[in-house]
Amino acid sequence: MKTANTVSVFRHNAMSWQWGAACVLLTASLCFSCSSPSSERHSDGGREKTAFQTSAAWRPELDVRSDVAIVYSVNSHGNEGGKDVTSFEQRADSWRKRGYDVHYMTGMAWGEYQDYFNGSWDGKTHFDEGQMNVHGDTIWHGPGVPYVVPTLNFIEYMKQCHIKRAIDAGIDAIYLEEPEFWAFAGYSEAFKREWKDYYGSEWKPQNESPESLYLSNKLKYHLFYRALDECFSFAKEYGRSKGMDVRCYVPTHSLINYSQWNIVSPEASLASLDCVDGYIAQVWTGTSRVLNYFDGKIGERVFETAYLEYGTLYSMTEPTGRKVFFLTDPIEDRPRDWKDYKQNYEATYVAELLYPGNDNFEVMPWPERIYLGKYKVSAASDSMESISPAFATQMQIMVNALNDMPKSDSRVSGSHGVSVLMANSLMFQRDEEKIKGYEDPQLADYFGLAMPFVKRGVPVSMLHLENVAYEKTWADTKVLLMTYSNMKPMSEDCHAHIARWVENGGTLVYVSRDNDAFCRVPEWWNSGTNDFAAPSEHLFGLMGMQRHPSDGIYNVGKGRVCVIRQDPKEFVMQADGDRAFVDLVSDLYEKSADGEKILFKNSFMVQRGCYLAGAVMTESVSDESLTLSGLYIDLFDPQLGIVQSKTVVPGDRFFLYDLSRASVDATPRVLAGAARVYDETVGTRCYSFTCKSPAGTDNVMRILLPSQPEEINAEAADGLDYAWDEKSKTLLLTFANDPDGVDVIVKW
Repeated sequence: MKTANTVSVFRHNAMSWQWGAACVLLTASLCFSCSSPSSERHSDGGREKTAFQTSAAWRPELDVRSDVAIVYSVNSHGNEGGKDVTSFEQRADSWRKRGYDVHYMTGMAWGEYQDYFNGSWDGKTHFDEGQMNVHGDTIWHGPGVPYVVPTLNFIEYMKQCHIKRAIDAGIDAIYLEEPEFWAFAGYSEAFKREWKDYYGSEWKPQNESPESLYLSNKLKYHLFYRALDECFSFAKEYGRSKGMDVRCYVPTHSLINYSQWNIVSPEASLASLDCVDGYIAQVWTGTSRVLNYFDGKIGERVFETAYLEYGTLYSMTEPTGRKVFFLTDPIEDRPRDWKDYKQNYEATYVAELLYPGNDNFEVMPWPERIYLGKYKVSAASDSMESISPAFATQMQIMVNALNDMPKSDSRVSGSHGVSVLMANSLMFQRDEEKIKGYEDPQLADYFGLAMPFVKRGVPVSMLHLENVAYEKTWADTKVLLMTYSNMKPMSEDCHAHIARWVENGGTLVYVSRDNDAFCRVPEWWNSGTNDFAAPSEHLFGLMGMQRHPSDGIYNVGKGRVCVIRQDPKEFVMQADGDRAFVDLVSDLYEKSADGEKILFKNSFMVQRGCYLAGAVMTESVSDESLTLSGLYIDLFDPQLGIVQSKTVVPGDRFFLYDLSRASVDATPRVLAGAARVYDETVGTRCYSFTCKSPAGTDNVMRILLPSQPEEINAEAADGLDYAWDEKSKTLLLTFANDPDGVDVIVKW
């Protein structure tokens, strides 16, 4: 590899002195042989494909170069060190001037709302509207701000003080994140008042019975559903009054994670609201590392859990036509070391790519804490360091790949058609305290259905009870795995859709003892004219079966129902406890798939255009490594190495650029890099572009060219370095990043 300053020459010829003398002119006018400008491949405005969120004003170290900068909070903020205080309007404008579309985000359950609670807004204090636990302790999110009970008065405050101000600043996309009510809350005076309004009866403490807990959590769900409906409806109406089309999104954790963390939120039901345009799937290491059971062992399974979490949000939105951004985070909220962050960032990143039908991404939250924060060098060290140049480069390569990532009709490797049923009421049967007559440690009843197949390389899908009325929900399901051990249907209407699907040829596997304490809560299945001991009895009756069928397989119309009188947690909380279950489902799958046997393996892989990503799992059907042969750029390598053989061991992941697909179109272009590319122009013998990325980081990029270049110009770039790879026909180019842009011209 050679080092140069502004102009680098691979082969000298008679024209080289003229090129060197004219480099400044050529930067402005491209090069004498350029004749056919191409359309701009990347664009700042209009796409809204990638985003990041920040509370800071623009600064060169944070210039991530996504399509959208989501500016957090309408309150004034100080830059690093608390100086240079800027208003929301100034912060938004600072990003807009740098070419970003600017959106707005704030918390729905918490935020910088001191003026509401301390009485500055309406002359009344509202601390009684904070969420409160059984001991009478307010659950605080930060100084002076509790997690809120979203009363109608609080909703009005959100409309007038936050949403209205954002729209007045020209913002046409509003994100109200994390509508969260703690399952162990429900004791404040405001909540008691809401209980009486909703149920028409006096409040009951949720710790007195499973019935009270279920009703309490159901109310929490309703309160945030109402809050988002009210706030977003206002945003759209107010926007229309100003001639704006305001879009509204809910950044939310997955249903899996909220259930694990004992949090209640509206989740899938929001997609039925006309005022909700979509979601951000807040999945990252911190959510996916939550312990779960498999094969009798409890532990972290970050990749597998992330795959299921993204699937939960994807299946929640896909049938409804809503948009969803997949988020991942190069670090996380809790302090860890850089090695841990990197390893698990790769795991969640690959997991999000396994849904090729989605191409919208929040590439990171809080670039200020990623680029400017300091974290432990290793788990055993107390030494703190900023992000390393190598990890920063790798991270930016990955971020720019998301800017380019295509939506694809390709499918993840493996046997498709196995789905797991989910419902919002998963959150209703949760509490931090032990519940009499009910146990579901670490959400084991859910993982008992999903993990035995994920660990065997089956790309399991999620199916939401709230979406069964949408025809698209059922499009790819051959076998539906279902339990009411950990959730209950909120209405009987959903059962007619399930019964119809079975009668038309579907296979339903129902796994539950149907004897948990929540079967007896006063709900639709045991009130009015209904007298069912469990909600499943209503479903079985619709299919012409006995109310409480025993273990066995039953023919229903063109389909079949398999009843297993166990709770799914038994499959994963005991060593080898899932074998009989997996064998039975495998046999049913073969019957449902016209003789196709279900494929078990220890890996997942997907091809999305030129991108190839996947993972090899531990605790799977074998300990074999996966070897890929071809010609690839290793996108997890900060040096973008060219590899012809890639061996991936169990517990590791891969992300490659498949050069065999790039060569189909030999147009010169940047294939991968740690800076975003703009203003590309291709001529008969030259290629030029501008690239931008955060200050203080290093750019590495691979450029596809028809032949070895003669001259390279990257004026104003520090530390210019290059190397040519003949086999891949790519130029490796490195230099220091600049958010103001580096102009590059290559001639061959």
